[in-house]
Amino acid sequence: MSIETARRVLQLEAQAIAALAARVDENLERAVDLIVGCAGRVVVTGMGKSGIIAQKIAATLSSTGIPAYFMHPAEAVHGDLGMVVSGDVVVALSNSGETEEIVRLLELVRRLGARIVGLSGDPRSTLARHADVHLDVGVDQEACNWDLVPTSSTTAAMAMGDALAVACYEKRGFSPSEFARFHPGGRLARRMLQVESLMHTGDALPQVGEGTSMKQTIAEMSAKKLGMTCVVDARGRLTGILTDGDLRRRMLAVADPAAGTAGQAAIRHPITIAPHALAVEALKLMEQKRITSLAVVDENDLLLGVVQIHDLWRTQLF
Repeated sequence: MSIETARRVLQLEAQAIAALAARVDENLERAVDLIVGCAGRVVVTGMGKSGIIAQKIAATLSSTGIPAYFMHPAEAVHGDLGMVVSGDVVVALSNSGETEEIVRLLELVRRLGARIVGLSGDPRSTLARHADVHLDVGVDQEACNWDLVPTSSTTAAMAMGDALAVACYEKRGFSPSEFARFHPGGRLARRMLQVESLMHTGDALPQVGEGTSMKQTIAEMSAKKLGMTCVVDARGRLTGILTDGDLRRRMLAVADPAAGTAGQAAIRHPITIAPHALAVEALKLMEQKRITSLAVVDENDLLLGVVQIHDLWRTQLF
């Protein structure tokens, strides 16, 4: 019985979100323009469970570079309204659009010179009529047996808040590197690490010239302890790579493995990666190609460093 109930709830909430897509129109574009063009901050407000959703929306906006915070509507009329100033955008949530505390705020917010984006389930409601932009988040029914407990409606409001936030940061051109700056701790930060922050450079970078003898090449590989070395031309551009595996195969294929130069033995056109690529991309590439190291080069193939798979594993990217 519980399993059937859970499935019904999930299906009804999924249907509620899917129905929102058909109602997304130019009003969402207008709401995005208001938020992205906001000269102040974005203030998100809601009462009860709508307030909980409002807090989540504010947190998502803040995490993507849009200054936003939650304001409790009941506390607002007792002093917290000072948080709102001219140039702000107030995002107000109320499923009915008639929540007393929210309706009371509308005129007060207007007087302060802030713009209003309203999210409600009734496009004819007081909130919808007094907002600069209204987003319809209405649902056909709640997911509970009595069609009373806020379930589908809160899910729909949160989904619309996510859609609004993503549309805003895409319009702003918000980048993964910017996202990383707002998430300096935890797994998210590790996943946003860039290759250049982990690569071996300077004296730790194994590299030899094309004319370097095989004896000196092996010595370089042994000294740097990465199981490989890069081969570069006179300008420092990557021309090839040599790994421990390449040396073993050379010993079986060539009468005198120690003869010749690094340039003659190198594997040409090796797989490389850019310094600003995400570390997680480097790890996936190495696992896909079944290699343990990647040369890091710029747009002119100038060798910048080497990233090694064990360094990536130690960051606990997954």
